[in-house]
Amino acid sequence: MDQELKQKINTIKQSFRLYMNGPASQSMREKGVNYKLNWGVSFADLKRQALEYGKDRALAIELWKENIRECRILATLIMPAEEFPQEIAEIWMEQVDTPELANLYAFNLLQETKYAPVLAFQWIAYGKPLYEICAYTLLGHLFQKRMTPNERGINEFLDQAAVALRSENSLVRHAVYNCVVKFEEMDDAYRLLARKTLGDILD
Repeated sequence: MDQELKQKINTIKQSFRLYMNGPASQSMREKGVNYKLNWGVSFADLKRQALEYGKDRALAIELWKENIRECRILATLIMPAEEFPQEIAEIWMEQVDTPELANLYAFNLLQETKYAPVLAFQWIAYGKPLYEICAYTLLGHLFQKRMTPNERGINEFLDQAAVALRSENSLVRHAVYNCVVKFEEMDDAYRLLARKTLGDILD
């Protein structure tokens, strides 16, 4: 890492003290959101910081390496989607260790990538809660953009959703339910199809 980049990282890490929210950090720990370090900085403050630095691939990569909540969220905000290859996206997902980060990874970065649908459909079938949370959050954002899967994709989505809606993990069920709602909102035909396939589970 060159000296300028190292200085940026140190400046960013020091700045978290200014935005530190002890009660928020404590609340996250009590809910099982565990990072090596968590300052409890709000997402709004992190977004403002991201605007100051702009899109910066090298900085994002180094920030992600820090197992600090704020560093990783910032990394998802400043990584340019067009400079973020699928191979790295999959490596980052392996290192996502909280539902919060899974959601923000999908929202801040993955939905802007060209390969988002490919990863989403891969990950909904992994049977791993954090992958499922990220994937269904990602699919929901794609549905909001009117990115419609083909017939095979629709059938696969509904089949996987039927299984995930019975998950023991409430956060997975919540992510799936929100995704299905966004699927239904795209078109009346999709709503009828979802209700036909998932009606007994959704009711």
